[in-house]
Amino acid sequence: MPRRKQDVEQALARKGFRQREGDHHYFVYFNIKGKKTARFTKTSHSPKMREISDSLLGQMARQCGLSKSDFLDLIDCPLSREGYEAKVFSG
Repeated sequence: MPRRKQDVEQALARKGFRQREGDHHYFVYFNIKGKKTARFTKTSHSPKMREISDSLLGQMARQCGLSKSDFLDLIDCPLSREGYEAKVFSG
């Protein structure tokens, strides 16, 4: 199910992703200790894009190192920042 672009961007910021402006809106993940990681995703900067489609959400999930369902949990809040780090960076 598509998600509002604004909701996704706000959720990413709450979970430790910092926005960097450019051709797109890049979101780079900084871990709990404040260290920049190699995980990132991006959204379009186009004002016409108000929703992110299912296929783009899937691409964003892969960029973040998650399954689509885990990424939606990250956005919708059941998956905490600590849970994200445990899934992506442990082992």
